[in-house]
Amino acid sequence: MVFTNSLSSYYEKFLATGEVKCIDEEIPFEIPKGWEWTRIGNIFNHTSGKQQSSSNKNGGTPQKFITTSNLYWGYFVLDNVKIMNFTEEEINNCSATKGDLLVCEGGAGYGRSAIWNYDYDICLQNHVHRLRPCINGICEYVYHFIYLLKESNNLSSVGTAMPGLSTNRLKGLLLPFPPLPEQNKIVTKLGELLPQVEKYSKVQNCLDELNVTINDKLKKSILQEAIQGKLVPQIAEEGTAQELLEQIKLEKQKLVKDGKLKKSALTDSIIFKGDDNKYYERINAQTVEIELPFEYPNNWSVLRLKDICQLIDGEKRNGKGICLDAKYLRGKSSATIVEKGKFVYAGDNIILVDGENSGEVFTVPQDGYMGSTFKQLWLSSTMWKPYILAFILFYKEDLRNSKRGAAIPHLNKELFYNLPIGIPPYQEQQRIAKRINELSQLLK
Repeated sequence: MVFTNSLSSYYEKFLATGEVKCIDEEIPFEIPKGWEWTRIGNIFNHTSGKQQSSSNKNGGTPQKFITTSNLYWGYFVLDNVKIMNFTEEEINNCSATKGDLLVCEGGAGYGRSAIWNYDYDICLQNHVHRLRPCINGICEYVYHFIYLLKESNNLSSVGTAMPGLSTNRLKGLLLPFPPLPEQNKIVTKLGELLPQVEKYSKVQNCLDELNVTINDKLKKSILQEAIQGKLVPQIAEEGTAQELLEQIKLEKQKLVKDGKLKKSALTDSIIFKGDDNKYYERINAQTVEIELPFEYPNNWSVLRLKDICQLIDGEKRNGKGICLDAKYLRGKSSATIVEKGKFVYAGDNIILVDGENSGEVFTVPQDGYMGSTFKQLWLSSTMWKPYILAFILFYKEDLRNSKRGAAIPHLNKELFYNLPIGIPPYQEQQRIAKRINELSQLLK
């Protein structure tokens, strides 16, 4: 029993022992005149269900029973109700009847509550609390009270591995208890308001999601315009990209001769538009019609990404140096020192080839050793690097969603290398990259 003294402090008297205790620290707010503070255990008879078991050695008869998987906020899902043997005594002690308030004890949904309003009784599993009211008509008000506590994160859980609402915790919840007519008015008003709250909550969730994703969607749109040649105008005086193709070929030949690229890097394909305005690809004197994702300006050329971009191992070295792993490059961990590894220089580009974020590219901030999940990303010096990186960034989600491998996903190198990339004249590449940067700044 909870009461106040002349100093307006709150006390609780325990009828079993006669002990009186001040509970001012538990009282969260003042209540209107005519209301009382009480504990849920004082106005409900509490019990729990039977422990679920695959064994029926104790006899009894098969009965349907509710588990926490059947109990949700304000309703029940009964299309998957299980059956277990209950004795007559267990049926009497572990079942719900019409008007009982049922509450989940454990799991992520602890506290979920609903009133059993069916015209038949049903048995309960031990992780379902049954609250049978001592006063008729109070269940709906108490249901809303428990829901409010859960939504405001004030329905404390006990246990660490598995959160839960213990029997003692549930029975000990302090409840602001108005007279029954006022309870009915509160429940009626909530019935009018809560559908509107839910409606606006859904709208707000959509708005929040849009606010989170709109920048990514706009960046994606900007990059798509860029790689189609629609972000900046073409300037005739800048010529065509055809002259770049020979420079790319000569550069790769030299790097292969110097042992910096593999011979496979020399296998170029030639992609061209025929007189019928369709795209064709010629490899080893064989020409086939292909489909490209976009139309490209007439002064552009089209290559596969492998023609201007290769994944290489980096230079093997010994000696202390910083380990350039993903956490360090993202600023989420401090630098660690390793004794040897694959060395890269500040300004080099490296790409994740293992893990969930395969395909993510980083520009190395300082000399060091690549983390084990990286490859060095060689980009042709005849191209404007920010343009190529913008192209790879556009395909980031495709690369992430096309990983290979079960235990540890890997970058799909075949997809990566075969991405068709439109090649503008060098000056246009620079103008595109500059425009992407300008628009990106506006989005911040």
